[in-house]
Amino acid sequence: MPDATQALTDLAEEARRQLALLDYPRNPWVPPHGEGVLDVAIIGAGQTGLVTAFGLLRERVQRVRVFDAAPRGRTGVWTTFARMRTLRTPKHVTGPDLGIPALTPRAFFTARDGAAAWEALGKIGRVDWQAYLDWLEATLDLPVTHGHRLLRIGETAANEPLHLTFGTAEGEVVIRARKLVLATGMDGMGGWSIPAPFDELPAHRVSHTSGPVDFAALEGQRVLIIGAGASAFDNLATALETGAARGIMLVRRARMPRVNPFRWMEQSGFLGQLYAMPDALRWRFMQHIFALNQPPPQESWNRVAADPRFEIHMGSPVLAAREEGGEVVVTTPRGEHRADHVIIGTGTSFDLALRPELAPFADRILLWRDAFTPPPGQESPQLGACPYLRDDFSLREKLPGAAPFLAHIHMINYGSTASMGLSGATISGMKYGTLRLVDGLCRRFWLEDAQHHLNSLLTYAEHELTSDIPGEILAEAAE
Repeated sequence: MPDATQALTDLAEEARRQLALLDYPRNPWVPPHGEGVLDVAIIGAGQTGLVTAFGLLRERVQRVRVFDAAPRGRTGVWTTFARMRTLRTPKHVTGPDLGIPALTPRAFFTARDGAAAWEALGKIGRVDWQAYLDWLEATLDLPVTHGHRLLRIGETAANEPLHLTFGTAEGEVVIRARKLVLATGMDGMGGWSIPAPFDELPAHRVSHTSGPVDFAALEGQRVLIIGAGASAFDNLATALETGAARGIMLVRRARMPRVNPFRWMEQSGFLGQLYAMPDALRWRFMQHIFALNQPPPQESWNRVAADPRFEIHMGSPVLAAREEGGEVVVTTPRGEHRADHVIIGTGTSFDLALRPELAPFADRILLWRDAFTPPPGQESPQLGACPYLRDDFSLREKLPGAAPFLAHIHMINYGSTASMGLSGATISGMKYGTLRLVDGLCRRFWLEDAQHHLNSLLTYAEHELTSDIPGEILAEAAE
């Protein structure tokens, strides 16, 4: 609508005005370290990558670029594999704005849709959220480069810039950067994989909730959904809404979880301070949260619950799967189920070796299972596989001195969960995690360049008092 377009243009101008009012300090302070060397390269132009760049630029770290493999307009999960209708996060969340009122989600949606529409809104739509992020990127004129997929991280000495090899449509390019931020989202800890026994089925019979699914091809077919998380329900709903003949959900758990620990976590104490706790307490918090898991949102349940084509089987872990007579046959302890297609909704694999950019040196990254042994009954293979991060989100070496370049790689994706809680890897925690990351990067730059800054101070001779001083005063000073 023309009115909405003008309102968003006016809001962008107001945001820039507010930023100008807070424009202190103004001077860049990080010295260059070679021609073309970036201070920070950020991988991933989703919400976390964009906000990290915004935070660094506000702190006058100037040589920052965000790289994303996707072409412009296809960045992030919200308009690609996310299939829910709305976010789970409460609409009053803040974080991407970094405290600038005109950049808040509420300011954006009120300008676009009106105050009454905002008040009536239950939860923000996922496509609308991406529209907000696109507006934020444009308003702040963030340095995003699309069509660049990180292929390799060159191993360098501790005091040398990282060598980053990207694949582009024109071929490979190498970019050097002092620090690397992996803002690679939910699959940044490993990958979306087809687990056994489904990996033995023909590829055209199996899809993953976080990958491409040809829903039109499922019209009139029987679909099996493995798992009962939000993405499993949303993919099942999309299949039924597109015309699937039947949707059968198989759930390992005996009972559907009802309590969402994420709602408890949305408090400043947890989001802002969990990282500072002793290992045993951090582990206990996160182990309990992982064990609880999240129920599907009520909205996702409602999309399928009343549909006569939907059926759900609890306590039905998959024991075997095969193709027989043109059908997929899945065996559970409670019997067999036959379908035409399977959609896997069991989440991501926690394995750094699955990430191409990390695989060559994954075995040299210190993990939680290397640094901490949980008490009996508190084991968690997923948490144990997470990197054991410093408080600035940087990786540690498993063997000191074996891979010093790891200290220049900062991970703010799902892999940072064990060390940092949800700070940065989710919308809920972004307000706390991105600022801590920015502060940590600035601290590292200051310490690494301390001698440069001391020399700058010792040679600083810019006069503030510029008036002529009478000779007798100068003579007295000499005495």
